[in-house]
Amino acid sequence: MSITQQIKVAAQSAIFSLYQKTIAVDDILINETKPEFEGDFTLVTFSFTKLIGKKPDDIAQELGVELLKNDSLFSSFNVIKGFLNLSIQVSVYHEFLNNTWQNVQFGNHAHNGKKVMVEYSSPNTNKPLHFGHLRNIFLGYAMCELLKATGHEVIKANLINDRGIHICKSMIAWQLFANGATPESIGIKGDHLVGDYYVMFNDVFKSQVEDIINTKGITKEEAEKEASILLQAQEMLRKWEAGDADTMALWKRMNDWVYEGFYKSYARMGVDFDKMYYESSTYLLGRDIVLKGLEKGVLFKKEDGSVWIDLTDEGLDQKLLLRGDGTSVYMTQDIGTATLKYADFKMDSSVYVIGDEQNYHMQVLKLILQKLGEPCADGIYHLSYGMVELPTGRMKSREGTVVDADDMMDEMIAIAQKNTEELGKVDGFNEAELLKLYQTLGLGALKFYLLRVDPKKKMIFNPQESIDFHGFTAPFVQFTHARITSILSKAGEIGEANTPNYTLTSVEKNCLKLLEIYPSVLLQAAKEYNPAMVSNYVYQVAKEYNSFLVDHSILKADSEAAKHVRLKLSQLTKQVIAHGLKLLGIDSPDRM
Repeated sequence: MSITQQIKVAAQSAIFSLYQKTIAVDDILINETKPEFEGDFTLVTFSFTKLIGKKPDDIAQELGVELLKNDSLFSSFNVIKGFLNLSIQVSVYHEFLNNTWQNVQFGNHAHNGKKVMVEYSSPNTNKPLHFGHLRNIFLGYAMCELLKATGHEVIKANLINDRGIHICKSMIAWQLFANGATPESIGIKGDHLVGDYYVMFNDVFKSQVEDIINTKGITKEEAEKEASILLQAQEMLRKWEAGDADTMALWKRMNDWVYEGFYKSYARMGVDFDKMYYESSTYLLGRDIVLKGLEKGVLFKKEDGSVWIDLTDEGLDQKLLLRGDGTSVYMTQDIGTATLKYADFKMDSSVYVIGDEQNYHMQVLKLILQKLGEPCADGIYHLSYGMVELPTGRMKSREGTVVDADDMMDEMIAIAQKNTEELGKVDGFNEAELLKLYQTLGLGALKFYLLRVDPKKKMIFNPQESIDFHGFTAPFVQFTHARITSILSKAGEIGEANTPNYTLTSVEKNCLKLLEIYPSVLLQAAKEYNPAMVSNYVYQVAKEYNSFLVDHSILKADSEAAKHVRLKLSQLTKQVIAHGLKLLGIDSPDRM
């Protein structure tokens, strides 16, 4: 139990003992005491006045006396305008340090019996992974690791969007213009090759539309319907849905090129999946569920034979689930996939990492599943995130203005190399070690910058800023880890000596207070589906430790007791930084 939680429990007991009133532990507010006042933690009493019938100052004074009398956790207290400032026994901090400084699992929680599926990445097979995917991928991966650390059984899932007109656009363009080119024959990744033909399709389509407009003088909308390349793609889609052998063979061949490219990118990012789902296998599954819902009267049919659900009572609208010809729409497909995922794993919750432009879609999906009585419905959670832009503005796949994920990773590694060399931090590294260091710094900077912002917020990614060695960045945190490693290496064996009588300095105590809350930070971050809390926390830990080093010598400490405590503090700080960065998918180098 954290110190904060211990204070809350002690305060709850004291309030009952003094006033015979019961206050929920979660309703007791504890803050860190402000630097200008004496104390470690502050208990806020204003919310108790109505229940207890006394002034805040009186409650605080009486609580302070009661806590000091009956709980060995506290050494002293003072009251400032209704705020009860509590000082914690120094032995509590020593005990915490001695119990955790060698515990590399510190922060992890026991298994809680809950099973969670997190679906992330979900790319289309008509183009490579692009920069816009990176926030999704890193957010999904970090949430998986965070949920595992807080006791959940986690299934990492990826739904591949491998069917539809957008796929056929790449296919028809390759068929028309590639002259049989393959990834091997022209020496590029398969996902990049297929993506190039998706862009080519749209270039040709635009050109054809302009020619038709100029020739026939019709509207753009009318001209688009006549463009021959679109008509060919639509015909290819019909053949695919009919199972035409040649079309299916081409589809499989080009998809395989893309998958090979995806796997290489995923491996480079350091992310993985336990289960892959494919839209080509799931898009028909929802049809039977919808028809059963129609039989039960949950859904209704219109005159043209189309099937709908009425959500007007929920403040929404009517939603199409089956077309008049009996074919499925995206919502039908998602209904089927949701039930399939639940049938496969019987998870307690299913987290969808999807951009905020799909907020409405996800709200409707959950409502429909609830009305249909599907057991997966209540566990659905949409981890919605805002769009990421570059300083140059928004990107569009079909216009070829998107930055590929591979290119962004290359750029980040190149910036890491340039900045590291300029700082003169490459002495003693061989070529292989330098390459690994640049990758660790570049990819770490990319992940950290994208994860340090609350997922709900939109953001602008600045590559150069993300790799600043002195800012709110991964390289700053990584450098702190490497710095501690160097100190510990020079110190040698720390040993098991106990130092209960050593008086901690205020900075040492601040470091320990921050480290002590790490498990609680992880629980809160998991509860709020917000890895940014972990990013912010490890940065604060690194910042606090560097402040500690400004005024405190370790290897030349004034006493052996001080040296011993500071080495343990350093070891624990290193472990927490490494553990926190690992949850974010970021490596912690021992040398920089």
